[in-house]
Amino acid sequence: MKNQALLFLICLVTASFITSCRKDNKQDNNEKAAISNDVLAQIKAKGFSTQHVHPVNGGYLVEGDIFLSTSDLSKKATHNKVRVAKSEQYSTNNLVSALPRTITVRVVSLGSAFVQGTDLAIQRYNALNLRIKFRRITSGTADITIQGFNEGPSGGYITLGSSGFPTDFGDPFNLIQMNTNPYAYGSNPNVQYVGSVLQHEIGHCIGMRHTDYMDRSYSCGGDPVDEGDGGVGAVYIPGTPSDPDADSWMLSCSNGGNRTFNYNDIIALNYLYQ
Repeated sequence: MKNQALLFLICLVTASFITSCRKDNKQDNNEKAAISNDVLAQIKAKGFSTQHVHPVNGGYLVEGDIFLSTSDLSKKATHNKVRVAKSEQYSTNNLVSALPRTITVRVVSLGSAFVQGTDLAIQRYNALNLRIKFRRITSGTADITIQGFNEGPSGGYITLGSSGFPTDFGDPFNLIQMNTNPYAYGSNPNVQYVGSVLQHEIGHCIGMRHTDYMDRSYSCGGDPVDEGDGGVGAVYIPGTPSDPDADSWMLSCSNGGNRTFNYNDIIALNYLYQ
């Protein structure tokens, strides 16, 4: 693993582990104090953790790398089917619709490692022969745009990437942001590492929650806290395990290198998109 001087997502937890996108506790507490109780209640009602909420332009980052806009938070949920356990695969209520469908992806103003990483992530998804396909384009408007931002470490943590969930109209989330700061991927980014993070962020764009949503202890070194169902944001995918799945591509913490779909991930994707 390349741990350049140090949050899935993804930020540094120990000297040998990177999480998706979390900040240090002191900063988290300061940021959380600046967020109203009403906003925190809205986040919880959507089924997301209220720990490590990070305000950003137009909304909030939750669970490390998931963007929720202020308009998302104000919407009332239209589904009520929820089961929250400890470690199964989860989807959101919104999924990509109008299948079969090819989703176009465009990389804007990023280096070759990010372009090659995008191609690797697309290749891995398309190899599953789902009813959802991906194709990279080089011009025009894409369904998903991948662009950069530059943010250094804060409190010992570094954000690797962020994205969001499908719209109410069944379209994928349209933006993935990848950190171009050298502390994130180094001066010579590893294509498999970048591709693995992009594969994870694309997972969010098509409706996947973090596999370790209710127990970060085995993946991020966090606490095994179960917050209850918290709303309607985590829908259990039948056929996925109830025991910890420490190799899933949708863990909220990166292993610092190459990670792709495991057996249970493929079950989850087939259930949703086959």
